[in-house]
Amino acid sequence: MALSLFHPVIANWFGERFGSPTDVQARSWPAIASGTDLLIAAPTGSGKTLAAFLSCLDSLFKQALAGELEDRTQVLYVSPLKALSNDVQKNLQQPLAEIANAAMAAGLLMPEIRVTVRTGDTPAWDRQLMLRRPPHILITTPESLYLLLTAEKSRRILQDVRTVIVDEIHAVAPNKRGAHLALSLERLEAETRTRPVRIGLSATQRPIETIADFLVGASRLAPRRGPVAPGMQRVPRIVDIGHRRQMDLAVEVPKDELGAVATNAIWSDVYDRVADLVREHRSCLVFVNTRRLAERVAHHLEERLGGQVVAAHHGSLSRQIRLSAEERLKRGETRVVVATASLELGIDVGTVDLVCQIGSPRAIATCLQRVGRSGHWVGALPKGRLFATTRDELLECAALVRAIRSGTLDRLDVPDAPMDILAQQIVATVATGEWQEDELFHLCRRAYPYRGLDRNDFDAVVQMLADGIDTRRGRGRAYLHHDRVNRRLRARRGARLAAITSGGAIPDTANYAVIAEPEGTVVGSVDEDFAVESLAGDIILLGNASWRIRGVETGKVRVEDAHGAPPTIPFWRGEAPSRTQELSAEVAGIRQEIAKRLPSSAISYQPSAISSPETAIS
Repeated sequence: MALSLFHPVIANWFGERFGSPTDVQARSWPAIASGTDLLIAAPTGSGKTLAAFLSCLDSLFKQALAGELEDRTQVLYVSPLKALSNDVQKNLQQPLAEIANAAMAAGLLMPEIRVTVRTGDTPAWDRQLMLRRPPHILITTPESLYLLLTAEKSRRILQDVRTVIVDEIHAVAPNKRGAHLALSLERLEAETRTRPVRIGLSATQRPIETIADFLVGASRLAPRRGPVAPGMQRVPRIVDIGHRRQMDLAVEVPKDELGAVATNAIWSDVYDRVADLVREHRSCLVFVNTRRLAERVAHHLEERLGGQVVAAHHGSLSRQIRLSAEERLKRGETRVVVATASLELGIDVGTVDLVCQIGSPRAIATCLQRVGRSGHWVGALPKGRLFATTRDELLECAALVRAIRSGTLDRLDVPDAPMDILAQQIVATVATGEWQEDELFHLCRRAYPYRGLDRNDFDAVVQMLADGIDTRRGRGRAYLHHDRVNRRLRARRGARLAAITSGGAIPDTANYAVIAEPEGTVVGSVDEDFAVESLAGDIILLGNASWRIRGVETGKVRVEDAHGAPPTIPFWRGEAPSRTQELSAEVAGIRQEIAKRLPSSAISYQPSAISSPETAIS
């Protein structure tokens, strides 16, 4: 039995708290116990997080009982979202407290197992405390891990890391954040005394082997610093319980005929229907694709539902407002939260009964992820409703239902050796100490996105960093000293500061902070163009609340409570989500099927053939 791997106190605690292990837990624990790199791929609500953490808690617990638990960081948890990091910390504190109580009841005394979050939101005092007394479990983000590896003092506390858990790995692998993280993981491995075991948590992706290879790198068994030895590649273990979780999924169509664009009447019907569904359920999440639409939908739903039962949640709201929305939904004070992708990943928002998606999410994996936020507990049935507002959206929603029913998944591709990320990491790595050029090249090649990195490309990046970049204004700043005779690299003055202040793959945005007076609290941010075009006295909507602008200054918009006055909805510049190739193929298939079934004179009315709600149980 899987629980026999753990100390009796922990095994008994788990049995009393959860009963029997889930399939993913029973299959994962033996692999983790054997010290094998592991990728756990499973739908939301299947117990992935505890599958990864319980073995780590068991190891720390046994060390504590034996009096061997030192102030050393042994477990590193990396999450793509700061909010998810905070959530995991809260969800670990309760099991640790319950395990400590169970140990005390059994007559066992043990020291505290400490958990700390280190993200961009962590106060300076807590950062200093972490350096003086390292936590046993450190929770962070890819960007903060990069900073920890680059700063001298924080790098030392990572030397004893034994296990690295990368959560929601599928969210970073197909973009530059993933390439950045992959290089950071190899830098971490170069710093640690023993080779850390890597555990990845993912929604099921295609091909799943690519995610596993991304997790472990190109060669985990190669020498620390040197060329990759033939035949030394390590194959990671994969626990994949599949993505075809049973779910209640349907397409909702407005009463009015759909057109190329959504009319006010269609939007009104959508708001009415969503409001009806909210009344029929205890708690709901409504997903949209833009921040502007999140504010708009939340505003119209509050007009229909009244009171304080509606909240907005997106990345341009302050952390306090986002946390308040999450906590109020969890406590049942808020009935519905309208969110962008900010609530798409595994943040704990309690028992959500229904997920509504306004428009197409543009990807099969995104749809599965969002609908999976409902019924987010073992044995529950996720329930989702897709709302089409145009003809094209109806086709996409129907294609999504068909794709999910047939088990089709989007294909995930890892970017191939992005050079801007490579330059950042080279400067950051050399800033920590002098490096031999060949050793640094081989370290970079061990990161999966850079497994095929050409030596000429690497040398060109190094030369650029050593000589500076040629521009119309002259040669730019150089960050490295390059000893071409001995083939060694060392940092110039200011290289570490440049690496710390300019690292990461999240683009900077020209936003203005919105500050509520007289308290001086930050409400959120708006786009620079919107702020510049606004005037004192204008009323804007942010966080589903009306604010009157008192003044606009450089980088700041000062506002006061407008007490519900009719507002203008801000806009933000950003990239709209693109439709995946697999979903496009499903849409093309539906169009072809319609063309075959309908006479040519009826092609213009093609949505009528699928206008009734489509239900899929997959």
